[in-house]
Amino acid sequence: MRFRPLHDRVVVRRVESEERTKGGIIIPDTAKEKPQEGEIVAVGPGARDENGQLQALDVKVGDRVLFGKWSGTEVKIDGEELLIMKESDIMGVIEQGAAARAAA
Repeated sequence: MRFRPLHDRVVVRRVESEERTKGGIIIPDTAKEKPQEGEIVAVGPGARDENGQLQALDVKVGDRVLFGKWSGTEVKIDGEELLIMKESDIMGVIEQGAAARAAA
């Protein structure tokens, strides 16, 4: 099944968090918080402004994003747990080049 979000909504797949702390302690599944980072898997066409013009979204399929703890609606599509949220719920896009430079 294919799913296409409407307006300024996006579909996000959560990125699994690390199962160990930096000190090496293993975190059990029951104690882990759901990650607030995800990958965009589908985007809507955009929202309309006051003049009826379509405003394209700033995110695209494949972007890694950060979102609020309580953002979006959890849905299950083809057995996969996904989030549907408005673009405004996304706090920012994680740019791979910037992350690599910061780690160096």
